[in-house]
Amino acid sequence: MAPLPGAELVQRPLQLYRYLLRCCRQLPTKGIREHYKHAVRQSFRVHSDEDNPERIQQIIKRAIEDADWIMNKYKKQN
Repeated sequence: MAPLPGAELVQRPLQLYRYLLRCCRQLPTKGIREHYKHAVRQSFRVHSDEDNPERIQQIIKRAIEDADWIMNKYKKQN
């Protein structure tokens, strides 16, 4: 189960970045949203020099799984 519709369409790093920021908008409080936005931006910068297509797909898959876990975590708390 993906946190937002469209997870299956994410193929490129920029699409992932936008997708994760949209996920952040659905988090419950401003502090939590800002925390995860910062984490997304920082992770994007860390991996910006990655040029191996297989590794990029691994990163995208893991990021979507992590976003799913985070969205479910906060959904259960509300």
